[in-house]
Amino acid sequence: MQTTVRRNISMAGIGLHTGRPVRVAVRPASAEHGIWFRRVDLRDRDNLIPALYENVCDTQLCTKIANDAGASVSTIEHLMAAFAGCGITNALVEVDGPELPIMDGSARRFVREIMRAGIQQLDEPARVLRILAPVSLTIGDAFAALVPAETLEIDFSIDFTDAAIGTQSRRLTMANGAFVHELADCRTFCRQSEVDAMQSNGMALGGSYDNAIVVDGADVLNPGGFRRVDECVRHKMLDALGDLSLAGAPILGRYTGIRAGHGITNALLRKLFATPGAWEMVEATPEILHRLPGAGVSLSDLPLAV
Repeated sequence: MQTTVRRNISMAGIGLHTGRPVRVAVRPASAEHGIWFRRVDLRDRDNLIPALYENVCDTQLCTKIANDAGASVSTIEHLMAAFAGCGITNALVEVDGPELPIMDGSARRFVREIMRAGIQQLDEPARVLRILAPVSLTIGDAFAALVPAETLEIDFSIDFTDAAIGTQSRRLTMANGAFVHELADCRTFCRQSEVDAMQSNGMALGGSYDNAIVVDGADVLNPGGFRRVDECVRHKMLDALGDLSLAGAPILGRYTGIRAGHGITNALLRKLFATPGAWEMVEATPEILHRLPGAGVSLSDLPLAV
């Protein structure tokens, strides 16, 4: 069955790039609606944007989508990952500015609010995107691929010169709540030198130790350090799930990312849909539904839920 949130959700936080307060409402939607964003602060143009890969217009620091009228929303990847990880297929997201709040740099707050609101089953059958043939892409030193698999798997590797991060790899089957209890609390990360450079250029004005892991060589500057030893690669997997959800349906396939980011994942989806015979959309059987990321999740699956 398709799903939506059971009741309205309201959240607020600081935008990473503008440093301004942002208010977000997630509203239930009917079957076949999909995930859409509405810029409620824009009254002079079309302010509705479907959360689909072809609407991605910028991937430099985050994932940003826009419509033909120029309405845009950035930093959508963490909320999209929460929707995918909780099994939400239909929702309307209203936001009163050009970006979603960064919260603590993870998807934890989004997941918590979705779980508290509850998940509503809808009457229409769910559909899934089945990968039929391998599709891969290399851009610089980054690699990404989708290959056939019985459920969604994410296999990710990163390699940073900073000793605090170093080389990390992890592979997860995303069925049965794996996203919620393995990835949702993992925060975005950056170097102190990158923060300084961005803020000196008027970017990342809302950035602080409260919403990102900041490293400097071998040192983690955040009080308390990492939440998990391999939190950085896990956050990259979180981002990948959010970006992959812009396919418009849950994916049955294995995603491999090596030093991959938002840009190459979006380019991979564009290549997938442009490759005849590489994919098919099928109705999800009960057995398939049981293997999807949101199957059987509950608030108790979320680390540090309260």
